[in-house]
Amino acid sequence: MTWISIRILITLLFLVSQDLPAQNVIANVQVETKQLSKTNARSIFAMRVHQWSDGTPIKVFVLQDQNPTHNEFCKSILGMFPYQLRRIWDRQVFSGTGAAPVVVNSEQEMLNAVASTEGAIGYISLDNADTHEGIQMIKVDL
Repeated sequence: MTWISIRILITLLFLVSQDLPAQNVIANVQVETKQLSKTNARSIFAMRVHQWSDGTPIKVFVLQDQNPTHNEFCKSILGMFPYQLRRIWDRQVFSGTGAAPVVVNSEQEMLNAVASTEGAIGYISLDNADTHEGIQMIKVDL
């Protein structure tokens, strides 16, 4: 390889490795948490953590399993496949040890549900999510 080819390859790899703002984790504006680790985000969306640090119950909202935004969220933010998350929820529901999250049909419904529910968390792909009243962005350390 020539030096120019190597520089082009390195540049392309750098651009591809950048965090793309495809998904935004959102929460109700009253949630005090502003940042989550990937592990904490995974625990919350796997329905294993039930309260925020201030004791407020967490209400998890997700899109339908076949939704492309849900698929990308699971892979890029949680680091798992959607079917793995579904298995966790199903195991908890069928064993009686937990509950599944609330499933919404669209990103607009997600915005409305999170904005109107105390302690709510969800995700969307919209770029203008921070302009919606009643929600805030939650940074996830990847």
